[in-house]
Order: sequence, then C-alpha cells, then structure tokens
Amino acid sequence: MYRVQEFAALAGVTVRALHHYDQLGLLKPLRRPGSGYRIYRDADFARLEQIVVLKFLGIPLRDIGPLLKKTSGLKNALQKQRRVLSERRRQLDAAIGAIERAERSLHGSRDPDWNLFTLVVKEIEMQNDTDWTKKYYSDEARAKVDERRLLWSPELQAKVSRQWSDLIADIEAAVDRREDPSSAAAQALAARWKDLLAGFTGGDPGVQRGLNKMWADRENWPEGEAKSFRMPAAVTEFIAKAMGT
Repeated sequence: MYRVQEFAALAGVTVRALHHYDQLGLLKPLRRPGSGYRIYRDADFARLEQIVVLKFLGIPLRDIGPLLKKTSGLKNALQKQRRVLSERRRQLDAAIGAIERAERSLHGSRDPDWNLFTLVVKEIEMQNDTDWTKKYYSDEARAKVDERRLLWSPELQAKVSRQWSDLIADIEAAVDRREDPSSAAAQALAARWKDLLAGFTGGDPGVQRGLNKMWADRENWPEGEAKSFRMPAAVTEFIAKAMGT
C-alpha cells in the first residue's frame, strides 16, 4: 500500500497527474476509511504504465478509459498510432538524410552544394508546416488527417498540385470574363473544387470543420510552405458564391 506521494515518487509521475487520472476515472485508488486518503497498490503500477504509454502515443486521455476496457478498441487504436508514428519517422528520416548529404558536401576543398542546403530547409519546413496545422483540428480529426497522410505519395501530391493549379487558373479566367456564379460553367468549377477538397478530407465532417477553421485564420499562417496555399481573394469569393447558389 502506498500513499499518493510515495506512489508518485516510485512511479516517476506527479501527484497532480495522479489526481487528474483519478478525476477522469482512469486510475482509481482506494480510499482509507475515515481520512479519505488515496491509497495505491502494486497492481496500480501496471494500470498507470498502460495510461502513460497510450498518452505518449498521442491518444487523448478521454479515449484511454474505454480503450483499456475493450481489447479490440485498444488494438485498433495502437495500429492507428503505429501508422502515424511510422509516417512521422519517415518524415524525420528524410530531414536527417538531407542534413547528412549537406554535411558530406562540406568535406574536401570543393564548394558546398547549396541545392542540398535548400533541400534541408524544405524538409524542415515541411515538418513545421505539418505541426502548425494541427491546432485547427480536434484530436479525432487530427488522427484521421494523419492516417490519410499515409496514403499521400509524392506522385499523388504532384498530381493534386497540378489539379489545383489548373482549377485556380480556370476560376481566374471565369472571373475575368465575369461568369455568373450560378451558371453551368461556374457550377462545374465548384464541383471540381469540392472533389479536390474531398480528396483531403475523405468526406469526414470533423476534418472539414478543421480545414474551415484553418482557412478562416489564413492571415495568421506562418511563412514558408504555408504561403503556397494562399490564393487570390477573387478566386475564393467567386467559388464561395458558386457553391452558395
């Protein structure tokens, strides 16, 4: 039997964390009659270890309790987090590889290959761009975005980028010729826009809400790769009218 301070010290966690897990129903200690002191047992170490591991893997605390009760749910959650972490590792490996190639270019008397340094910057900015968008999504939506990212190959990225470029050019042409947003041509452009968005959201309303929040906050986007997502106001105004008709 351990008092809360003893248990926290042995487990390497804070007393505050234990109180929080107690409030959430994740780790319920015994209550000593009369005093109401929290009392932990050896078996609670195993439960705490499960909580800490799942928390480290990025699973929200509110989802951990149900997962620990259902083996199938826990298995699916772990598989999803493994895929997300594998993708994160792939991104970090790409950045590390770019840095190593830049380091090798400095060996010897030859001039450094500045193209390699440009690649280092690009890889690191890609990591930052991935992180800054997460604040707009709920935990569940972020997990789905990360899961869909595993399907996003460089070839698919290039294809989608071309499709967006072509669509924006077609919308700008429609704006220049003063196309009526309710016309058949404008509606066809709106349909293409929706299809491209669905390719990212997978039709998930939570992901769509996060994307809407991110777009509404576009004036506060960071410098770098994020700027490439910006488009002329005339384009967004036209497509908003077209989709609203």
